[in-house]
Amino acid sequence: MEYREIGKTGMKVSNISFGASSLGGVFHSLNEETGIKAVHTAVDNGINFIDVSPYYGHLKAEIVLGKALKQIDRSKYYLSTKVGRYGKDGKNSWDYSPQRAKASIYESLERLNVDYIDIINIHDIEFSDLVQVCNETLPALVELKKGGIVGHVGITNLNLRHFKYVIDHVDGGTVESVLSFCHYCLNDDALVDYLDYFEGRNIGVINASPYSMGLLTERGVPEWHPAPAALQRLARKAVEYCRAQGVSIEQIAVGFSVSNPRIATTLFSTTNPDNVLKTIRYAETPIDATILKEIQAIFEPGYRDTWVNS
Repeated sequence: MEYREIGKTGMKVSNISFGASSLGGVFHSLNEETGIKAVHTAVDNGINFIDVSPYYGHLKAEIVLGKALKQIDRSKYYLSTKVGRYGKDGKNSWDYSPQRAKASIYESLERLNVDYIDIINIHDIEFSDLVQVCNETLPALVELKKGGIVGHVGITNLNLRHFKYVIDHVDGGTVESVLSFCHYCLNDDALVDYLDYFEGRNIGVINASPYSMGLLTERGVPEWHPAPAALQRLARKAVEYCRAQGVSIEQIAVGFSVSNPRIATTLFSTTNPDNVLKTIRYAETPIDATILKEIQAIFEPGYRDTWVNS
């Protein structure tokens, strides 16, 4: 396992890490016992960074993860969760007020069975009033950081340009990490355009969803996937090409996503312990340069095509 520091936080994390969204039954039905075993398998095999949110499964992911963490020494992992995006009765809700952010953190601590959070993120800032995030939400998180409740402060987002707006409008050092998803994978590497900017401000970069939310999988996209139809067709061509070469697109996808040393870690999510081990193997297996080049050529007509978060 390779370990890289998240910015200047001092946190050296595994280059492949565990995203706990699946523990909320976000993508598929959940067997809780198996999901807990998946977390234990990840940590037992060198993964030391876990990310979650109260939004995933409308609290369920944090609750299940908390059960898993009860049985793991706190020194063996770094933990990240979020504020700002929530849900109830199958509906989305957002609240980026400082009061709700503070309350949310204490609620997460209880669900997760821990007494501090290593990174607290403002979740999906594209749904927020960015001015409020800069002037109210972030200062509230910094206050809790000073109190030792959280170690570091970050923001998450699909729209990369929003990161820059927020960082440019707060004091240096306020934002210590960014979590970007679906922008450093086989069909979209737009994140690289921002790496110089982040590094120049000592901000660590966390990448998520090497499979582009299921786009880059043998199984194929779920019905709810927001990718344009043309991009989904290109993805199927890429899957078929990999199959013809005797490799899975998942292996190439993970290998690509962890290959950039300027990105601290890449989050994947599963409730299957066997898939945890498989993903770790993918991260440790060098990718075939010829196959990668052919996949990128397949995606070229829709390369960096993105979608609206929902």
